[in-house]
Amino acid sequence: MIKRNPTRAVRVGGVTLGGGHPIAVQSMCATRTQDIDATVAQAEAIRAAGGDLVRVAVDSAKDVEALVEIRRQTRANLVVDLQENYRLAAKVAPHVDKVRYNPGHLYHHEREKPVAEKVRFLAEVARQNDLALRVGVNCGSVDPEVKASHPEDEVAGMVASALDHCRMLDDLAFDRYVVSLKDSHPRNVIEANSRFASLRPDIPLHLGVTEAGIPPEGILKTRVAFEQLLSRGIGDTLRVSLTLPNPRKPEEVTVAREILADIAAGRFRSVPVFDDDRLNIISCPSCSRVENERFVELAQAVKEMTAYAQDHALTIAVMGCRVNGPGETDDADLGLWCGPTHVNLKRRTEAVGAFTYQEILGRLRQELDALIEAGAARRPAAISNTPNGQ
Repeated sequence: MIKRNPTRAVRVGGVTLGGGHPIAVQSMCATRTQDIDATVAQAEAIRAAGGDLVRVAVDSAKDVEALVEIRRQTRANLVVDLQENYRLAAKVAPHVDKVRYNPGHLYHHEREKPVAEKVRFLAEVARQNDLALRVGVNCGSVDPEVKASHPEDEVAGMVASALDHCRMLDDLAFDRYVVSLKDSHPRNVIEANSRFASLRPDIPLHLGVTEAGIPPEGILKTRVAFEQLLSRGIGDTLRVSLTLPNPRKPEEVTVAREILADIAAGRFRSVPVFDDDRLNIISCPSCSRVENERFVELAQAVKEMTAYAQDHALTIAVMGCRVNGPGETDDADLGLWCGPTHVNLKRRTEAVGAFTYQEILGRLRQELDALIEAGAARRPAAISNTPNGQ
């Protein structure tokens, strides 16, 4: 048994998070939501692998229409991931068990409205439809006003954002929610969740290292965070976010169960410390927003091509979609975000250009060599994430 901090219980469909209940394992469908057959098949595969919750992305009215049929055909406890359009919550609510929203996205959508008003809308939708909410904070999409108030501490901004939204929900007498604080660096995940748990020990936490990347490195990063947090009693549900081809998505659940079993049995591995002294490649877990499935192959090819630069402290980010990719590559020394036919290449916030999938590796190598030659191998910023992600 893993020692657990006492958090309140939050029911999500047929599973309960927190309150001493077993740690729940989640994953997310990487299929296109409008491809009903594929999405149902993947949801069922995740459930069969031991997944307690299955997340799907909904970005449009057509996605909502597909969700109705997906709900009819699967026995999975469904979570919907809302991106920019928080108002879709009212349409998806009758068909899911939990809605995840990103506080940073609430800030950007309908800017003329106070964030508290948007939170009220989500809470009322959840209350009326017997739903739970997840406040999903990601370091790369923190409300810019909150982020600006903590210029020297990105983790503080993430924690402050989560606390703000908890306060808003509490003021509405809505307590059926969980919180996640995710980053692609395990150190930041550990620090953010530890800080939050010390301030709000009552709230169940969803753990994850977003954009952990390709196995085995992605598994190691995730294990680092999970071993450190779960051993302190922090965490009530979790997801392992790996860059995998669609047919292998249930492996996220298998890996999560293996990590949980090891911790419960006291089998702690000597985890590596990610001290930013070597090349760091991050990539998001594929999801339904990926517009070209070659993204997964590209992430693997980037890893292989850049092996010669392992001793240089640089970060390369490979992102799978235009929704999160542009912003989530801003802190990377070199960032790639993938469209249907081209891959966009950046040097931190500076756009280099768009290249075909055949061209991108050669151009990436040129840029990487230039950074190494210029002596830019320095301590890179921790890359933040997912809203998908994640």
